[in-house]
Amino acid sequence: MKLLRVGTAGAEGPALLDRDGTLRDLTGIVPDIDGDLLADASALARVRAAADAPGVLPALDPAGLRVGPPLGRIGKIVCIGLNYHDHAAETGAAVPAEPILFFKAPDTVVGPEDPVLVPRGSRKTDWEVELAVVIGRTARYLDSAEEGLAHVAGYATAHDVSEREFQIERGGTWDKGKNCETFNPLGPWLVTADEVPDPQALPLRLWVNGELKQNGTTADQIFPVGEVVRYLSHFMTLYPGDVINTGTPAGVAMGQPDPKPYLKAGDVVELEVEGLGRQRQELKGA
Repeated sequence: MKLLRVGTAGAEGPALLDRDGTLRDLTGIVPDIDGDLLADASALARVRAAADAPGVLPALDPAGLRVGPPLGRIGKIVCIGLNYHDHAAETGAAVPAEPILFFKAPDTVVGPEDPVLVPRGSRKTDWEVELAVVIGRTARYLDSAEEGLAHVAGYATAHDVSEREFQIERGGTWDKGKNCETFNPLGPWLVTADEVPDPQALPLRLWVNGELKQNGTTADQIFPVGEVVRYLSHFMTLYPGDVINTGTPAGVAMGQPDPKPYLKAGDVVELEVEGLGRQRQELKGA
């Protein structure tokens, strides 16, 4: 299923994109797309049954209708740094022996076509297309990558916007360059795991002002999705509705020759993970 949330910011309602590409209203079936829904097999079964039954779900007119983040009430966003061989190579970093972790606050999440704000004083705002993993079952001390995949509810396209000076040159952890307002566009869809048979076979692409900048594949991940979930479960409990941003392939501004083409107000970024939907953001000043 392709689940999404539509409406004004903070008042989104649950919806579904059916097999014919028609947007359907889910408000009569479930209150929201969130961790509670993803952990409730009977509620998900109701959604599936309604989606398969003709005439049960009202059609929505997408014209002028904002698409918000496909997941509400996100618990935490755990991010994996330097998780692609080609990205590590372009930045001159050693391939990590274990996953590099940092966090994004849930309030950085915006819809897939909402504006992204360049922070005040920023000189190095950068782009990163990523595969986002959404947890559907509580994960604690998992034993295998296969168990890790079994705890995934679905996948989404994510944009891990980063401010490199704040992240690297200002001391402390990476988090200060990762948590600026609007720095995690998510969506348009949460695609359930049954529709993604192999999360390690997904092309990712990103364009800036129409120019292709990133063109990678999750096959290049150093730590694949199942292993990332297993690994994290030994350091923290993962709950339904938690999100994992799994890293970005080569092609970021930081990895390009000087003068590096960092983002500025007026730029337009478009990105996609194949099968998970496309995003478009105009950059504006904070």
